[in-house]
Amino acid sequence: MAVSRAKKETLVAGYEESMASAQHAFVVGFKGISVEKVTELRRRIREKGGHYVVVKNTLARRAVAGKPLEQVKEHFTGPTAIAFSLTDPVSIAKVLTDFAKEAPVLEFKAGVVEGRPIAANQVGEIAALPGRQELIAKLLFMLQSPIARFVRVLAAAGPQRLATVLDQVAKQKNP
Repeated sequence: MAVSRAKKETLVAGYEESMASAQHAFVVGFKGISVEKVTELRRRIREKGGHYVVVKNTLARRAVAGKPLEQVKEHFTGPTAIAFSLTDPVSIAKVLTDFAKEAPVLEFKAGVVEGRPIAANQVGEIAALPGRQELIAKLLFMLQSPIARFVRVLAAAGPQRLATVLDQVAKQKNP
């Protein structure tokens, strides 16, 4: 079915507005996946704050010119979709790899993470990384840990002992 020039321009503009500037994107082939499965994949990606767009290859190549995704434009062949996120590539990679276990016909073609191209086999490695929320939780734990230990020492020592220790430290510094 032929697409009019106006419709093509609208599609290219839509691609440029949404996925072309994404710093984190994965190019996947979806040949042989049912509509129900693709709908389920879209839902899962949306839950993680990402987007899933089925693209027309020639128009997508035009839309990514000069953008991070241009580095993988040679993978825009056959039935192609782009899964992308503006914030967290790890959660999208996890969704895609989990879904690929359920639907083995999902094919990883390439990707762009932090504006740099990655090979198809690296998507699994990215999925194995801890997610953004998990990293934030670990950071908060590490920041909180010394303070918590100090509070436990104070609680175990008791106020009387603490006053004695502080008094002795003061006497040592000012004889």
